[in-house]
Amino acid sequence: MEDLFGNPDPATPTPGGSLSTPSADAPLAVRMRPRTVDEIVGQQHLLGAGSPLRRLAEGDAAMSVFLWGPPGVGKTTIASVVSQSAKRRFVELSAVTAGVREVRAELETARRELARGRATVLFVDEVHRFSKAQQDVLLPAVENRLVTLIAATTENPSFSVIAPLLSRSLLLTLKPLTDDDLGTLIDRALADERGLRGDFTLTDEARSDLLRLAGGDARRALTYLEESAAGAASEGSDSITAAAISRAVDKAAVRYDKDGDQHYDVISAFIKSMRGSDVQAALHYLARMLEAGEDPRFIARRLVIAASEDIGMAAPSVLQTCVAAAQAVQLIGLPEARINLAQAVIACATAPKSNAVVVAVDAAIADVRAGRSGQVPPHLRDAHYPGAKSLGHGKGYQYAHDFPHGVAAQQYLPDELLDARYYQPTDHGNEAGMAERLATIDDLLGRDKPRKGSGRKR
Repeated sequence: MEDLFGNPDPATPTPGGSLSTPSADAPLAVRMRPRTVDEIVGQQHLLGAGSPLRRLAEGDAAMSVFLWGPPGVGKTTIASVVSQSAKRRFVELSAVTAGVREVRAELETARRELARGRATVLFVDEVHRFSKAQQDVLLPAVENRLVTLIAATTENPSFSVIAPLLSRSLLLTLKPLTDDDLGTLIDRALADERGLRGDFTLTDEARSDLLRLAGGDARRALTYLEESAAGAASEGSDSITAAAISRAVDKAAVRYDKDGDQHYDVISAFIKSMRGSDVQAALHYLARMLEAGEDPRFIARRLVIAASEDIGMAAPSVLQTCVAAAQAVQLIGLPEARINLAQAVIACATAPKSNAVVVAVDAAIADVRAGRSGQVPPHLRDAHYPGAKSLGHGKGYQYAHDFPHGVAAQQYLPDELLDARYYQPTDHGNEAGMAERLATIDDLLGRDKPRKGSGRKR
């Protein structure tokens, strides 16, 4: 019986799990998974001639890689292509179900196979779910190239993967698929023998709705297409309409496209409504985005930004609310997370407003970029290493806790920036009290009172 690579070697295992050879009744997204590098749609920045990923897929490289990107952009697809083209043993593990014992067992098998001259490619899906202990087990195997690791994740590996493992691998960032990319996949699925075999047509309006609702996710696009085709067939029709798409995704085909209330217009109106304290309008635009299939993580990110950009120290607890909402989106997802998002929207819209935080940090960055940095005053420099005191580091430093009010009057800014005033609080909300405290601190530090600023318009 031929193995996955067409070699008459029954001892060579085929990949299991999501990379198994699909059956005729497998989901459309699985049946249409590309079989070669050239069939992959999108991610051309990673698949050029001679690129590491192409060499890996063609069996000419043995480096380990992390594939980072949103759902449905081709992480598992790339692993699938490698499994079919690389002349190596291929094993798949899911970080959701595999424990340390399973990882150790696969690595021990890989060691035996390598001794027989057969290398192993290990695909780990959802690698961000691996514990530190599981990642530690993988580390020596990756470092010594006992296995070639292909790890897929939707979360930033810098925060979810141990640094030693990441430093021994290539980090490849996958981009969301464009409408053109998705259109190519849809056309292929409509015509291909593995797909709908030319039995259905797709109206222009349905195509537009399908692309919008897919949100750059190929799996979602093909799932909606398959369900819509099944719905049309049940009605004796071979035409997939916008109504069929709407029924398939169990929501109204909300207008949210490039020709009408496009993505950027709606998110802009959403942000400006919260900034303008119109809670009713902010909730309307939130509902519009949710019903249009917008990624709730994108909405959560905008809320976290707004909490500091438009509210800041006027109501600092709003940032905590927005961060908690973003975490809730990750933990529970939609539809329940709509409530958490709405709570954060209401908190942002009804809070007192101040842009003093963003004005302050941007002004400080502008000075640094303009070369206004200067030397750290000697008494503030690190004095803990041998020889530091002979250089005058730390000499004359005054410990703030030894002084009344916990404020020590000494120079903190470099000489070139003694007149700098970045943070200028407003008289809104909590920041009004902050302004009084800051004035007191300036008096204790012996600073001149800052000129009153009007704040930057955004």
